[in-house]
Amino acid sequence: MAQQPISLPAKLINGGVAGLVGVTCVFPIDLAKTRLQNQRGNQRVYKNMMDCLIKTVRSEGYFGMYRGAAVNLTLVTPEKAIKLAANDFFRQQLSTGKLKLSVFQEMLAGCGAGMCQVIVTTPMEMLKIQLQDAGRLVAQQKKLPVLHTVKLGTASPVLNCSYSAGPLSSTRKVSAIQITQELLRTKGIQGLYKGLGATLLRDIPFSVVYFPLFAHINKLGKTSEEDEVPFYWSFISGCVAGCTAAVAVSPCDVVKTRLQSLNKSANEDTYNGVADCIRKIMRKEGPAAFLKGAGCRALVIAPLFGIAQVVYFIGVGEFLLGQTPFNLYSV
Repeated sequence: MAQQPISLPAKLINGGVAGLVGVTCVFPIDLAKTRLQNQRGNQRVYKNMMDCLIKTVRSEGYFGMYRGAAVNLTLVTPEKAIKLAANDFFRQQLSTGKLKLSVFQEMLAGCGAGMCQVIVTTPMEMLKIQLQDAGRLVAQQKKLPVLHTVKLGTASPVLNCSYSAGPLSSTRKVSAIQITQELLRTKGIQGLYKGLGATLLRDIPFSVVYFPLFAHINKLGKTSEEDEVPFYWSFISGCVAGCTAAVAVSPCDVVKTRLQSLNKSANEDTYNGVADCIRKIMRKEGPAAFLKGAGCRALVIAPLFGIAQVVYFIGVGEFLLGQTPFNLYSV
């Protein structure tokens, strides 16, 4: 079967719609993941995901679970669109007329997609983490009054006001725009790309695992070469592949979260790069610390990519543009 050209606008729409729907559904779990990854053993505020969500609602209200969601909802459209469209593009380029890609070629396509997406992912995660982790720092100070100071990655009064000690109700919250402006003023564009190396270490292996695994699981849903894969099977395939890839790269996600957290309590370590972060976590918290939030991340990524693949395979973008839905994996 001859390959059809990729409709890039349709792929961008598909990725954007999928990202918006997915993030809205799973963002509270992602917030719990960030807070669990950042807390240290001797300063534990939350026991597990449910405990984190319950305490967040009690202290910050229902919408406290969505702190930082605006950043994700704004940037997840280009992020997911780039990831999915880049994977399709690289798969087509590597196919060179072949009906089937080798596993190595599928991994290369995934690697290319992972490298492309960090352009958006790194600043998105940087801003999101500052907003998500603010409640943990305040709760930790209230639980341990002796920790009345907060170490900041940047001595910014704009950032500092969001993490001051005292009752949560009296804490002035800063926005993602204020944090962005302050980082650009004090650090330049590189301030938004702190943790870029750790993001690459997470996202490239994730894409290398996810896309080939999804393609192969998805093919199992075809009863014959001519049949289309049912949408429910695409959802299951996205969930299974996403969950597997998320757990596999969870240690990298912990390192990335720690490096991108600018604000730390008085007794929390600061890190000078990926290697220093890995060494300090291993020495002070042990190997188990690298799996903090792994369950939450699996619960976030599984439905997120399941929803993404359903939207992608239904062809929402193609429908909106008046084109015929096209599934690259079926050729």
